[in-house]
Amino acid sequence: MPRGIARNHDEKRAALRKGAARYFAKNGYDRASMTGAARQCGVSKALIYHYYGSKEALLFDILQTHLSDLVDMVDAARPDGLSGLIRAILAAYADADAEHKLQLDALSTLPPEMQMPLIDLQRQLVTIMSGAVSGENPALSGNRLRAVTMSIFGILNWFYMWHRPGKGLSRSEYAALAADFVRNGLSGLDA
Repeated sequence: MPRGIARNHDEKRAALRKGAARYFAKNGYDRASMTGAARQCGVSKALIYHYYGSKEALLFDILQTHLSDLVDMVDAARPDGLSGLIRAILAAYADADAEHKLQLDALSTLPPEMQMPLIDLQRQLVTIMSGAVSGENPALSGNRLRAVTMSIFGILNWFYMWHRPGKGLSRSEYAALAADFVRNGLSGLDA
């Protein structure tokens, strides 16, 4: 008779995702191993393979969970407009530096069939942000709208590279500054 799913199955998977994300981000996904990921998580290699059949499956789950959670948070913030989206994105990035780094650096290493649903989640984020940008400046469209939208993500996506908690602006102070910066910039743009 097959073994049932443990009561703490989801918690174990979440802990494996978090530990493996830190390990992959620190060591580089291409150089990382499942043995190293298991060691980082404090579990046996057999246990990590019980949950994930391959390194690619583990990376996919890390990225799919990260991006799905991000889409949910951003979608919930949609009624708050551009400022709300910027706050939601920076809040979602808190304690997710490793996942974010993997999204930027390792997504392209996955096979195309695993990349596509992740790219779709990224596109959803771009679509939501683009709608908020249009709400601020309805005259923008086409390539200019896309360029502005992607520039906002550029401002937010690299926050983890230079921000040091406890030094300078807090995450929420930076969110307010970034929102003001973007809104003021949008008000001066012509179509």
